[in-house]
Amino acid sequence: MLREAREAPQVVTRQAGDASIERAAQTIAAFAPSFVVTLARGSSDHAATTLRYGIETHLRLPVVSAAPSVAGVYHADVSYQGALVLAISQSGGSPDLVETLAQARRGGALTCALVNTLGSPLAHAADLVLPLHAGEERAVAATKSYLAALTLGAQLLCAWRPDEALSAALHRLPGALDAVLAQEERAVAAAGRLTGDQTTLVLGRGLHAGVAAEAALKLQETAGVGALAFSTAEFAHGPARLAEPGTPALFFQARDATAPFTADSLSTLRGYGAQITLIGDDVPGQAADLPTPPTGHALTDPAVSALAAQLLIAHAALRRGENPDAPPRLAKVTRTR
Repeated sequence: MLREAREAPQVVTRQAGDASIERAAQTIAAFAPSFVVTLARGSSDHAATTLRYGIETHLRLPVVSAAPSVAGVYHADVSYQGALVLAISQSGGSPDLVETLAQARRGGALTCALVNTLGSPLAHAADLVLPLHAGEERAVAATKSYLAALTLGAQLLCAWRPDEALSAALHRLPGALDAVLAQEERAVAAAGRLTGDQTTLVLGRGLHAGVAAEAALKLQETAGVGALAFSTAEFAHGPARLAEPGTPALFFQARDATAPFTADSLSTLRGYGAQITLIGDDVPGQAADLPTPPTGHALTDPAVSALAAQLLIAHAALRRGENPDAPPRLAKVTRTR
């Protein structure tokens, strides 16, 4: 997992040189979708959550998440007329995703697969294929392939609707990821807070909600730590009951429009007595344990936060005596129907 995470800057550099992103964006713009549907499971679905916020804030198009069981289990034909369906998968081999994408294509959608395995069934089922450029991923748990999905989504949005600030941020992104990697010792130092048997709360909001969900999954997968992810907004609607004194919490503080709201949530959580590990920006009363460099755009900042979390969680797994590259009972390719 650590080896995969350390390759993140090279992944983004490879994506930047891929002309197929511009061609796909031109095809999508010509199709002029009226809405977007994301199709994914697991880590890829967490990347899709971030992409949803990106599409809705950058393009102002509504986004919904497809339920693969509708086609794969209930065999229900859904009308996708006028939709762009974006399928995200590392392997591209899960039958329920393939079946749903094929059904969407028959139902009038323009389909696009963001995959790491170009010869996969999911790639063959799509109108357009965009490679993640993650390269071979040896760790069982998605690491650089998840980061690649995050950054490829931002690349696609910038090509679809060009934006100078986003383009500049994408150009700076490999350097920002290198800066996160240069602070790995801070992740080592903070990892001990996430090694207990108590359930860890993981919180973020907006573009970082999917990052929080992915961090919780990684804690479960690689460290064997129980973790629950919440939007900070949803956390106030009931789950705050879980924040007993001493409860470990992993908190993502962004630099975007959510910042004042999440800073208030962090202050409240601190008042409950939670033991908070902070990733991202400083807030009044607490410096970030893993500070991340600003990339210059809200759509690229989630990548540096996600990389910092991967370093932290990998070292937490090692401290617990776990092998984060080969968690028990998990396989690299998960096939569901």
